[in-house]
Amino acid sequence: MTVRPAEYVGRPAGTPDASRPAGTRPAGPGATVRPAGLRKRWLAAGVVAVLVALVAGVSLGPVSLPPGSVAAELLNLLPGVHLESGLTEREIAIVTELRLPRVVLGLLVGGLLALAGGCYQGVFRNPLADPYLLGVAAGAGLAVTAVIALGAGAGGALTGMPVTIPLAAFVGSLGAVAMTYLLGAAGGRDRSPATLILAGVAVSAFLAAGQTYLLQRHSDNIQQVYSWLLGRLATAGWHDVRLVLPYFVLTAVVVLLHRRELDVLSVGDDEATSLGLHPQRSRYLLIAAASLGTAAAVSASGLIGFVGIIVPHTVRLLAGSSYRVILPLSMLFGGAFLALTDVVARTAAAPAEIPIGVVTALLGGPFFVLVLRTARRVLT
Repeated sequence: MTVRPAEYVGRPAGTPDASRPAGTRPAGPGATVRPAGLRKRWLAAGVVAVLVALVAGVSLGPVSLPPGSVAAELLNLLPGVHLESGLTEREIAIVTELRLPRVVLGLLVGGLLALAGGCYQGVFRNPLADPYLLGVAAGAGLAVTAVIALGAGAGGALTGMPVTIPLAAFVGSLGAVAMTYLLGAAGGRDRSPATLILAGVAVSAFLAAGQTYLLQRHSDNIQQVYSWLLGRLATAGWHDVRLVLPYFVLTAVVVLLHRRELDVLSVGDDEATSLGLHPQRSRYLLIAAASLGTAAAVSASGLIGFVGIIVPHTVRLLAGSSYRVILPLSMLFGGAFLALTDVVARTAAAPAEIPIGVVTALLGGPFFVLVLRTARRVLT
């Protein structure tokens, strides 16, 4: 007689185990069932990618510096480390005051966008979901356009303040998400992910219309608005890094601590409820955390597209479909991806600089062609 484990009692033979998170496979007889977790080699690869992007981003530029010397100088920033890098005082200033803050900002923004993208894809069970799904981009764009237009009308007093545009983008992003939530909640207590997506589309269209109207009325400011909309990581000192870092930490902690719940949500709300999870509570907590991180990223860098789609998709294809794997690796590889993309943006047409959003868009198009050709099952 075959004795069935306690967790299978009451379920007909042959019924799939809904409690097994996505990305796991049933074990053979006598084997221990273990969910697919984050393998050490993939975690090590993500850390190495971040370190490579850090050294490459600081080394490459109008003034090229030896990577070995740059690595030694970066190690000197650690307490108790004193190495001879061979760099002059001017080169050390370039490393620590100009390039390092920009690269660190790229790591933070890229990590936030990729982490938020992976989180949205899990919450909405849609591999095409991105960090701007709920109107973040439209809200930030309208707010920044309004500030630039009003600032020009006030003699530049508003746009001359260094925190005005980032603050406007942050408030506009969160305001758009709040509008999306309220519109989605208007349908009653039974709010599905599809309802939120439709609400996000409606809010984005409404806010985009407002932005278009402002641009038409203040056409002299179009160049300044578009330079922000296309994305940039230009930073002077550590100011932007200090602004983004708290939101990065908060978003990463909340999302990563709840990443297991995304695997449970992938089996459906009814099954998740039977396993003791509150689907709506978990879903809105994750949406709030991801939206907060996206708003912080947008406020510092403008609108940089495709990072939140490219990186989670690539991780899913290479490392596994469990969100316990996708989310932490997306954060690491997303930061490395954006930092390296920024290197291309500021060196490909030197001394001019290509907007980083243009570079990510050029990479995003071929990526979708590749996905459609080789991994159609991921999109279904």
